[in-house]
Order: sequence, then C-alpha cells, then structure tokens
Amino acid sequence: MIPSQTHLVLIPAFNPGRLLAQTVAAARAQWDTLWVIVDGSTDRSHEGLGWENDPGIRVIVLPANHGKGAAVLAGTREALAAGFTHALVMDADGQHPAARIPDFMSASRAAPDAVICGKPVFGPDAPWIRLLGRKLSIALVRLEAAGKAAADPLFGFRVYPLDRLVRVLSQTQGARRYDFDPEVAVRLAWAGAPAVNIDAHCLYVGLKDGGVSHFRYLRDNLWMIAMHARLLGALLIGRTNPHSA
Repeated sequence: MIPSQTHLVLIPAFNPGRLLAQTVAAARAQWDTLWVIVDGSTDRSHEGLGWENDPGIRVIVLPANHGKGAAVLAGTREALAAGFTHALVMDADGQHPAARIPDFMSASRAAPDAVICGKPVFGPDAPWIRLLGRKLSIALVRLEAAGKAAADPLFGFRVYPLDRLVRVLSQTQGARRYDFDPEVAVRLAWAGAPAVNIDAHCLYVGLKDGGVSHFRYLRDNLWMIAMHARLLGALLIGRTNPHSA
C-alpha cells in the first residue's frame, strides 16, 4: 500500500451488503488512507469487521441516507479539514478496479488541478440496456460541457481536487443522489477543471455474487431528466460560473 499526506480514497456506502468488506480490503491493499462514508445504512455491513484496529481506515457514519453526492460532500469536507487535497471516489459494490488506484493517484499528482476520470471498459457481463442508456447521458453531457467533461459521466471512479469539488457542489442543490457523477462532471468542466480520462475496467456484479442495486428506474430516471434540464437551462441563460473554481 502507498502512503500519502494529500490523497485518500473515499468510499460512500449505502446498504452494500457483503461486497463492502471486499471492496475496502481490495482498496486498502493499494492505498494507505481510506475512509468509508456510511450513508445511513441499515444493513450493518460496516460493523464487526475489525476496521477500528486499522489506522489507515476511518468510518464516518451519517445518521440518515441522503444519497451518494451528499455522502461524498460530507467526506470531502472532513478530508479538507484533515489536510487532504485530493480524493479518489469509488463505489462500494465492487464494480470499480481497486488495482488502478495507484495509477489514478499518480496521474492526479502529475496534474493536481485536473479531475482524473475513469473511462469504463465493459466486459460481456454489462447489461445492454444500461449501455444504451449511457450513450444518451454521454451525448447530453458532451453538449452541456462542450466536450470538456469526463468521457463517461456516469462512471464514478475519479480523483477530485477537493476544494474545487466543494465549490461546484455549493453552486447547486442537486448532485446529491444518482445525479452526482454527471452533474459534477459538467460543473467542474464549466469551472475550468481539466478532465484526464484513463481506461478502467468495470465489473457488473450479479445478485448471486452479492451485487446490490438501489437504482429505481422511474424515480431515478426522472431525477436525471431534471438534472439535465437544470444544466441545459443554466447553459442557455449563461449561468455556468466558468471562473468560480
């Protein structure tokens, strides 16, 4: 594992089941400092794992579920207060490649003002309907950010400059749930943060292997439609705050 005084790993988690322990173990093997942000979980997946005996792991438990973006923001503020400048955010469900953490952190150190974005490489396990939906989101984000944002706005394996992330999140009441990854990609592009895209394999974990999905088709697609309407509206009236970060 690699120590760092500036970069840490943040893993937001909401009822991830047994995959949380596997994800943390894989990430901890690659990086010295890792924080788990428990977003109001009720499955007790973060309990009884012995993490209190590991000085490199910190668990922050939020009292209620407010969504991925809200959990990342809570962790980001704590990390800034502790003196960190950057965080690699990865999901708790085993989809993101922990083995690539050192490469992404190295890229961040070489370009500290940039957002280091995973560009997913999908295997045959990826559901075709999910891939089709991504194409629409990618097209909309390219329009909204003039092609300057993450190559895949829905893939959340990224290293963020923490001060920039807090600033763009302070500009919106959105980006707190499933809209977090695409909205911050657009707003960071508007704020002038370069996007460095690096290939990263994405694994879809099935239910028989402990995979968990909290995505609700109607509710969360409506949430995403509202996000794109908000971003396109801001773009049309010129409220993109290009120099705020």
